[in-house]
Amino acid sequence: MSLDKPIRRIAIVGTGVVGASWAAQFLARGFDVVATDPGPDAEAKMRKYVDTAWPALNAMGLAAKASRERLSFTLDMKEAVSEADLVQENGPERPDFKIRLFAEMDAATPIDSIIVSSSSGITMSVTQSACKNPERCVIGHPFNPPHMIPLVEVVGGAKTSADTVRRAMAFYASIGKKPIHLRKEVVGHVANRLQAALQREIVYLIHQGVVDVADADTAVCWGPGLRWGVMGPNMLFHLAGGPGGIQHGLDHLGGPMASWWKDLSTLTDWPPESKQAIIDGVSKEVAGRSVDELAEMRDEVLLGLLKLRAKYAETSVLAK
Repeated sequence: MSLDKPIRRIAIVGTGVVGASWAAQFLARGFDVVATDPGPDAEAKMRKYVDTAWPALNAMGLAAKASRERLSFTLDMKEAVSEADLVQENGPERPDFKIRLFAEMDAATPIDSIIVSSSSGITMSVTQSACKNPERCVIGHPFNPPHMIPLVEVVGGAKTSADTVRRAMAFYASIGKKPIHLRKEVVGHVANRLQAALQREIVYLIHQGVVDVADADTAVCWGPGLRWGVMGPNMLFHLAGGPGGIQHGLDHLGGPMASWWKDLSTLTDWPPESKQAIIDGVSKEVAGRSVDELAEMRDEVLLGLLKLRAKYAETSVLAK
C-alpha cells in the first residue's frame, strides 16, 4: 500500500489546546481541515483558539493567503475522517481509549491515508494494537503550542511501515516543522523525557531547600534556557571546548559532569510538600495574571526568537 497520495484534507480528532493549535497550523498552510470532538462547546472553543492564534501565524508569514473558512466541524468522528488524507489525533492520554479510538479511525479512514497520534507518551505499538491496518499508524508528537513550536517527534510502532514514517517526516518538513525520527519507542518519547529529567532535578533542589520556585525558574530561563533556544546541548558543549571543540570540551568538562551525575536526584515521585511549594511558588510568580495573559507573553517572545532564527535558516548550524 502506497501512502504517497497528496495531502489536501486533514482531520483533527480532539480539539483541546493541542488539537485546536494543530487546526490553526494546518489552516495557515492552506489545507482543508475538518475537526471533531464530543466535548461541550468544542467547536466554539476551537474556533476561538484559531482566531486568537491567527495574528501570530500572520506575523510568521503563514496565514496571509490562507482562510479560516476552510475549517469545518462535525460531532461524527467517522464522518470527519471518512475523506481525510491525514488524521491528527489528540485524544486523552489513556491507553484503553487510544486503542479503541485508533481501531475506530482505522475502520473509517481511507485505506491509503495516514493516521497520526499527538500522544505525548503512549507508544504507537500500544495504540495500533487493535487496528486492521496498523502499518499506516504513527506518532507525530508536537510541542505546545504546535502552531508555533517547530518540533515534531515521529516514531512508528512495531507494525508501522517504514513508508509511513518516511511520509510523515516529509509531510511535517513540508509545512515548516522540524521533525525528528525516533529509531526506537520509549515512553514519553525524547523531548518530554528531557523535560522530565530537568523537572525532577528542580523538584529535588526545591525539596532540599537549595533554591525556591522563582529562582529555579530564573536559573533555567535566564541561563541554559536562553542558549538552548539557539543551539542544542551537544553543539553548546562543542563551543565550551573553545578552539579544541567537542573533544577538548569532553576531556576538560566530562569528568566534572560525571561527578555531578552521581549527585543528581533519584526521586521516583513528587514529595507532597514540594508539590505544594511549587503550587504556592507559581501562584506567587503569576501575580494575578491569567493563563491567557501569560500565554500571550510566551508567544510574543517565541515569535521574536523564531523570526531571529529564520534569518539563519539557509546558511547556519542554527537551522538545525
